[in-house]
Amino acid sequence: MSVTTLRYADTGAFSSLLTDYLARHNALTAFYHRFPTLDAFAEQIEEKRASYTSEARQRLVAALREQYATLPTVHPAVEANLALLEKDTTFTITTGHQLNLLTGPLYFIYKIVSAVKLSRQLKEKYPQYDFVPVYWMATEDHDFAEINHFNLFGKKYEWNAAETGGPVGRLKLGGLKETLLDQLPADVPALFREAYEQADTLAAATRRLTHDLFGELGLVSLDADAPALKQALVPVLTTEIREQASNRAVQQANAQLEAAGYKPQVYSRPLNLFFLTDSGKRERLEYDAAQDCAQITVRNTGRCHSQQELLELAQAHPEQFSPNVVLRPLYQEILLPNLCYIGGGAEVAYWFQLKGVFEENNVPFPILLPRNSAQYVGKANAGKLRKLGLTTTDIFRPLPELKKQVGATLGQEEVSLREQQQQLAAAFQAVADLAQRLDPTLVKTVAAEQQKMTGIVQGLEKRLSKAAEAKHETAYSQLTALKDKLMPGGHLQERTDNVLSILINNPQFIQQLLDAFDPLALEFTVLEEE
Repeated sequence: MSVTTLRYADTGAFSSLLTDYLARHNALTAFYHRFPTLDAFAEQIEEKRASYTSEARQRLVAALREQYATLPTVHPAVEANLALLEKDTTFTITTGHQLNLLTGPLYFIYKIVSAVKLSRQLKEKYPQYDFVPVYWMATEDHDFAEINHFNLFGKKYEWNAAETGGPVGRLKLGGLKETLLDQLPADVPALFREAYEQADTLAAATRRLTHDLFGELGLVSLDADAPALKQALVPVLTTEIREQASNRAVQQANAQLEAAGYKPQVYSRPLNLFFLTDSGKRERLEYDAAQDCAQITVRNTGRCHSQQELLELAQAHPEQFSPNVVLRPLYQEILLPNLCYIGGGAEVAYWFQLKGVFEENNVPFPILLPRNSAQYVGKANAGKLRKLGLTTTDIFRPLPELKKQVGATLGQEEVSLREQQQQLAAAFQAVADLAQRLDPTLVKTVAAEQQKMTGIVQGLEKRLSKAAEAKHETAYSQLTALKDKLMPGGHLQERTDNVLSILINNPQFIQQLLDAFDPLALEFTVLEEE
């Protein structure tokens, strides 16, 4: 496996906010706590160690052990990490993601491998501590349409479940086998099917699948939709219902981001909470304007509470509440002895809106690390690139530029009539000057004729260019097809393709990623199969 790296900015695929963060622009320093370097983790460890209580640690480990008890067997590496989490010298490196079917897009895999690799690097740097990679399962998310499909070998596989609108982790898997699993190619590894066939909910299936894929690497997956864990959320619920402090903090951050020239990623509300209804839905909590804010309603239901009633309910049954995108990261950092959150560019952007929310709740803000991002080029495609005179990093350039380069390699003469246009313009200028001296009324006539001739020459240039391209049409067709395959729809491969598109033919792919990735290098990785 050949590994090449390049700057994120050189791919043209990432936001200015992310590339500016990686370049450590001063305009963004107010929105994060510590920049992701190995040395920065020393202070982060001390800060988290001072704030994370033994009670929180015991609650976390008890919940994890209960969740892992549902698996047929637990890998020894995971068992070892669960035991390490009982110690106050153990910390987590966390990434989070939705419960996409069969792992969804490739970047789900990249997130987890980044967390595993960073945990190993930190152990080498700080041997007196231990570091456990954690996958935060977004089980309470209710956007079923975002997770109910994946793409494999150009085909979209989709699960049309009747039961939607509630936390996706609780979804029953009835009908999934017949409508989706049985349609998969025969060479899909059995563990991908078995994870869903032998589980009763989407959360259970996702835990099993990630365990089968990453258990030997010690990955621990956490489902925070658990009554025992929601007890830790009570102080946050109380503050949110009484003061709506999170909304004020986010609005302030948004104003600062916009002033610095960046667009906020997420929308904050007066109450950044959902309510989990008896019917299994996840509905937003909203102030009822008609009641002059004396009442808080559960959207799409007839349910209504006074502020005091809601506070009492939060104390007695916090499991009925669900944080939205603004408060979910805070919940995560309360539950975990976490040092660093690893996410995609959009996630880093919305975490930049949340530093004030953490300060309001006296919770340490984690180090924010963009996940490793990668392009995988299989042996056949790498060979096609070389035949066209291109490298694996050239694929990020615009198609017209690539066509020019391929044309030059194949000996195609570049067609440009720019010099002739300049000569034509000079000739007409001389004619216009003569007309101005002899009969000024003819100047417009000269200009009109010049415009006609300019258009004729432009048309000739296009026809000559097409004639030149036609000589190498096969090569250009190959280039276009290759560009679309490696960057589907003009986007990074990792945002569309599923890991099975590589894993079926390359079972060592995850280990190769682990070897290639260097999370703190903050560079884009290109892997070329040899």
